Amino acid sequence: MNNRERFKAIMHDEAYDRLPVLHFGYWGETLQKWCDEGHLRSEEIEDISDGSASEKALSDKLGFDYNYYTCFHTASGLFPAYESRIIEAFPDGSRHVLNGDGVIILQKDGAGSIPSEIGHLLKDRASWEEHYKHRLQFDEARIDWAALERLQRDGWEIPLGLHCGSLFGNIRNWLGLVGLSYLYIDDEDLYTEIIDTVGELCFRLTERVLQTGLVFDFGHFWEDICFKNGPLVSPAVFREKVGPHYKRITQLLNARGIDIVSLDCDGCIDALLPVWLENGVNTMFPIEVGTWRSSIGPWREQYGRSLRGVGGMDKVVFSRDYAAVDAEIERLKPLVALGGYIPCPDHRIAPDAKWENVQYYCERMHLTF
Repeated sequence: MNNRERFKAIMHDEAYDRLPVLHFGYWGETLQKWCDEGHLRSEEIEDISDGSASEKALSDKLGFDYNYYTCFHTASGLFPAYESRIIEAFPDGSRHVLNGDGVIILQKDGAGSIPSEIGHLLKDRASWEEHYKHRLQFDEARIDWAALERLQRDGWEIPLGLHCGSLFGNIRNWLGLVGLSYLYIDDEDLYTEIIDTVGELCFRLTERVLQTGLVFDFGHFWEDICFKNGPLVSPAVFREKVGPHYKRITQLLNARGIDIVSLDCDGCIDALLPVWLENGVNTMFPIEVGTWRSSIGPWREQYGRSLRGVGGMDKVVFSRDYAAVDAEIERLKPLVALGGYIPCPDHRIAPDAKWENVQYYCERMHLTF
């Protein structure tokens, strides 16, 4: 079996020869550290991106089979995006920068974490009409036709996903969490209009790509709308406003034979799981373990075999030792036995990861499963 066949078999509870060893990419700082330590050459990390040839070479070097997040993306966000520019520079070298989402952020050299948000262009109906609405309309130029033709021409031995966009996470980015929360109270009609505009755009882009006849193995959404204690939006509001857009897109995917639909949301996602499952999203990724200890085990007990998963491997063990890696693999064994689940580091591999621990993990996974 190749890895595409293995993925389909596992997700559909069919027999397979072995478990593929997956990853979800790397922080840039991780790659640079590994270069500094002599494990990689600088030219090996220059063009690394999800599913690229250079990333595949790195996967082979470490022992991974492939990056799960290998998807065809359309430009489902702002189109055109804002041109990034410095708004104000400060004596300490930090600066306020307008980013591509129209958000003013605090930027500091060497800071790898999520930057602080200083302000947002999207605040109300006037700013929506002036700055955002026209950037969220369907246009065939949002699709990279040359890349799509290459996919149609090339044979694939790993699963290929169709990224169907973000129905709420991007909106949260544009408004900010505080602005988004207030908007629901201050102007529910605008709140709904923004969600509906984004939902229609994602639907039409998904529909147009599927019309080419290219065969995808799964659909995928990105959200990141939860934190360690739960969602950043009321589940009831999410069900009412966003749920129908998921259903419309997942029904479109199902009609084309795509019955695996995954979703990337970090944090404690338990309260939103029912909404996603009700509306056709059946595979959780990357199941961030965190301090809240997410796992497919309790979810499977609650929702049954219709819920699948990719992820849930606590990547913090990469910063420790072989014993910690062994213990994590032992923890994963009964979860793999549930079926419909493939372990994967629960986010991009962080800079504290030791090269030898990651290699050891891949070796042990190949021997264990």
